[in-house]
Amino acid sequence: MKPLDIIELTVLGTLWGGSFLFMRMAAPEFGPIALMAMRVLIATLFLLPFLLRAGLVSQLLEHAPGLLVVGCINSAIPFCLFAFATLSLSAGFTGVINAVAPLFTAIVAFVWLGERLSRLAVVGLAVGFAGVVLLVSDKLDFDGGAATIGILAAMLASLSYGIAANYTRVKFTGVGSLELATGSQLAASILLLPLCFWFWPDTTPSTSSWVAVLVLGVVCTGVAYILFFRLIARLGPSKAITVTFLVPLTAMIFGALFLDETITLEMLLGCGLILLGTALATGLVRRRKE
Repeated sequence: MKPLDIIELTVLGTLWGGSFLFMRMAAPEFGPIALMAMRVLIATLFLLPFLLRAGLVSQLLEHAPGLLVVGCINSAIPFCLFAFATLSLSAGFTGVINAVAPLFTAIVAFVWLGERLSRLAVVGLAVGFAGVVLLVSDKLDFDGGAATIGILAAMLASLSYGIAANYTRVKFTGVGSLELATGSQLAASILLLPLCFWFWPDTTPSTSSWVAVLVLGVVCTGVAYILFFRLIARLGPSKAITVTFLVPLTAMIFGALFLDETITLEMLLGCGLILLGTALATGLVRRRKE
């Protein structure tokens, strides 16, 4: 990777790690669906002027069907699932589960695109999911408790990200990051805003929750997705999704600093195994040796 790629990955990891903090703050008052509808709407309003100024509206119309899919599987669905998860899980814990996304990306690439999985990659997948088992072992139950449902929601969100990364690679080669970011958030807004009529909270959210959703929309979504799609275009999905190496670390740090969340030994060990598995599954270890 070039120095610019590393810088952008670091910034993106920090922004997305912070998103779990802001979701944890605002989800109890807004509810997952209303919160995420506001998040993608604010992101769309932030991005549209840049798109209009660049004269790229025709790109949205040309790629509208594909952008609707990306908006669904890369924003609307995983955003709502993660917001739901933060109702019962800490920001740091949810951020660690997000680190499973590169493992799902590798599996989807193998199943869908026929990409070869080396023996080292298979070992990496096993190590990574062993980390997941360690991470959630003391929270899972068979009675459908809130924590269990939250963990399942976060895992499904990570799977959705893995599918989206590969779909973007297949369908949007050569399409600019601004068009992808704006189009996906506009599509997610179209999907989620009608649901606000049913899921808008009865009590008006506090000022702090509105500030949280504003930061989520502008910084953690609008700016972050421009960076993410730029990285996919330059590095490919498997390398770009390694941003999740940084997400759990920043999510845990932000949660501990601002929400007094506890960073447990299970979280650290589980996170370590997941990240080690990701390094093996995505070939980062092999590339470093080369």
